[in-house]
Amino acid sequence: MIKRFHPSLFFHAATILSLLFLPQALDAAEPTLAELQQAVDAKNVDLDTLWTMLAAFLVFFMQAGFALVESGFTRAKNAVNICMKNLLDFSFASILFWAVGFGLMFSVGNPFTGDSGFFLHQFDITLSGADGSEVISNFEPIKWTPVPIEAAFFFQLVFAGTTATIVSGAMAERTKLIGYMAYSVVLTALIYPISGHWIWGGGWLAELGFWDFAGSTVVHSVGGWAALVGTIVLGPRIGKFGPSGSVRAIPGHNIPLATLGVFILWLGWFGFNPGSTMALVGTDIAHIACTTNAAAAAGVVGALFLSRWCFGKWDAGMALNGALAGLVAITCPCAWVSIISSLIIGLVAGLLVVLSVVFFDHVAKVDDPVGAISVHGVCGAWGTLSLGLFSEGGGDGAPLNGLFFKGGWEQLGWQFLGIVAVFGWTIVTATVMFLAIKYTIGLRVSEDEEIDGLDAGEHGYAAYHNFQIVE
Repeated sequence: MIKRFHPSLFFHAATILSLLFLPQALDAAEPTLAELQQAVDAKNVDLDTLWTMLAAFLVFFMQAGFALVESGFTRAKNAVNICMKNLLDFSFASILFWAVGFGLMFSVGNPFTGDSGFFLHQFDITLSGADGSEVISNFEPIKWTPVPIEAAFFFQLVFAGTTATIVSGAMAERTKLIGYMAYSVVLTALIYPISGHWIWGGGWLAELGFWDFAGSTVVHSVGGWAALVGTIVLGPRIGKFGPSGSVRAIPGHNIPLATLGVFILWLGWFGFNPGSTMALVGTDIAHIACTTNAAAAAGVVGALFLSRWCFGKWDAGMALNGALAGLVAITCPCAWVSIISSLIIGLVAGLLVVLSVVFFDHVAKVDDPVGAISVHGVCGAWGTLSLGLFSEGGGDGAPLNGLFFKGGWEQLGWQFLGIVAVFGWTIVTATVMFLAIKYTIGLRVSEDEEIDGLDAGEHGYAAYHNFQIVE
């Protein structure tokens, strides 16, 4: 009779052997404290990177929000053109910011610009001094974040794309696509990165004491002031202003579309502001999300009630821009102000955007179809200034306390200086750029093309094919 081997006999034997040799195996494999700490640090970097990338994806989604807002606030015959410009902004930014912009903004360089790191090339620099030599990265200005350099680059890339897109709406309905492409390339490769280096790249404004947590000035005011220059050089749309200076309203074709865009932007701002920690620090992220949301809500309320008082109607367009105005304003101080302060900052931004839109329409006679100059330029400046009023940073790696929190005038002074410096830089460089485009490849479409719509003339498409569009 053949005896069969029972599997349980094997498992019993294996168990006895493992018990005999387990203590020695444990002693041999027991990690040191340094190894445990190294493993924890590596996991922390992974978590920081995951958060930074998720936040970047949210900011990228803001491109869709801008496309919808700008399309909704303009006429149906130009909707395809708006979408194309938003697509191109991020496409050009992805190439130019990688090739040139990131290096100009975040490499060591000098107080005015970076001078290496092009094509994301990273290397070590040896600095010699009286205390000996020190080895640093050429991307030292952004080494405060623990994430890998490609994660830091990608997060900053989506900010560059956002800056370029701000101008699209202000110059809508009459800009040549080829001229707009040239603008988008220059802004993301040169204008935005150089002024960004002054503040986020360890440049001269940062050394003086200017602070901008997530970009009310670095991103939004640069886009807003470039939009101001672009609209002036371009001129108003046909029929916007009468011979006597009267202002003709040119309604957008789809307010529900614009509303969806605002909600997408509001969502994206929870990547824009909290994501600027570029590290998974729960208390900081939660606080920034709360101040960001509060300012947006207060901006809606401020703009809605002021427009009701001014125009006799609950103006939906103003309310939508009020939300964006509050978001833009809180972007600078969001990490260092209380929720109560953020409500005040957002409320003032909501009031300010209404007054600013009326000013540019009726006084300055600047044709901005979506209110981008007011939302991003004016309210970006207000938000930057508000840090000097409401900051509770306390100094030591943070801004000084603001004027309303026993901090005196110093922080307010540095904020004002930064606003003026970036305004001057953007106005001068954008003027040179837009005039150069205007007198070379051209900036404005023909009168017939503008009347027929850029969708047909520039793209050969219709946003609503087989629908009858009534202007």
